[in-house]
Amino acid sequence: MRDTSELTAAVERFADRLRAAPQSRLQQGAAAEGLALARKLAERAQRVEDPEREPRTMPDAGVFTVADQLAVAGNDLAEILRTAPADSREGELAEAVEWVREAAERSGL
Repeated sequence: MRDTSELTAAVERFADRLRAAPQSRLQQGAAAEGLALARKLAERAQRVEDPEREPRTMPDAGVFTVADQLAVAGNDLAEILRTAPADSREGELAEAVEWVREAAERSGL
């Protein structure tokens, strides 16, 4: 089993920043950045879990729910990568952590 704590920690940090952000900051693009990341992480998780199935798109449930959507998508991917065979999915964990860091930076939070 792979250690995915770096991904879960990065996701939780960004989700916490989104939860603490004022509505104006969320509406200025921080929520959109969080949703785009949540969708990307959810799509990756779905592709890893079932490569034959077309991934479903995470809905836009509003600026006040994006932090929870991000946390769910990030933790889902972390769990899938944690339990994947050790020799598979090389580099995907590091890539996902980088996606979170980049999105957090772009969000301005």
